[in-house]
Amino acid sequence: MLRGLYDWTMDKAAHPHAVWWLAFFCFIEASFFPIPPHPLLGLMCLAQPSKAIRYALVATLASVAGALLGYAIGWGLYDTIGQPLLALLGLTDSFPVAACYLREYDWEAIVIAGATPVPFKLLTITAGFISMNLMTFLLASLAARAFIFMTVGLLFRVFGAPIKAIIDKYLGTATTLFVVLVVGGFIALSQFSSDDEAVADKCENATLVQLEGSAS
Repeated sequence: MLRGLYDWTMDKAAHPHAVWWLAFFCFIEASFFPIPPHPLLGLMCLAQPSKAIRYALVATLASVAGALLGYAIGWGLYDTIGQPLLALLGLTDSFPVAACYLREYDWEAIVIAGATPVPFKLLTITAGFISMNLMTFLLASLAARAFIFMTVGLLFRVFGAPIKAIIDKYLGTATTLFVVLVVGGFIALSQFSSDDEAVADKCENATLVQLEGSAS
């Protein structure tokens, strides 16, 4: 089953209109869509390594554009759209925690969390809700998304053929490795504020009631 899904996705990733689908998924993922676009970007780069940098650039710019939509939802549509959306995505409890870290670390939180598997829409909606400086938000989002997407593009551009050969031969092992990396990303993020225990305790224990009280 895994091999069939891989072959099917590789075929779609090489489709003439695949770049538009990539841009679309990167845009909506940054604001409300639950599935990350990283696997699609990776497979598109795998299918055509010569276009990997182009794909990575498209993913970066589309994601930052989507981040603006997420910011707008948090800034002006939180009660009507943002709150129900976060509840649907299972991020209600994470919202006050993210808001606390954004207030404490500002752009650093966006850059670090945006370059990990943490749901990017959580950051974009939260940034809008706390009225984070828009230019700071945009630059931090660009840095975070460029770091993760352009790294993928560069690696596949330089090592595309060998990487594809390895994945073709060891698909199961490669899939396991990807899962390990995702889990590792969450662990790294959880250690983000380990050097500042006061901030860590404050943010990890933040509640929605406290957040709404500070915003009023």
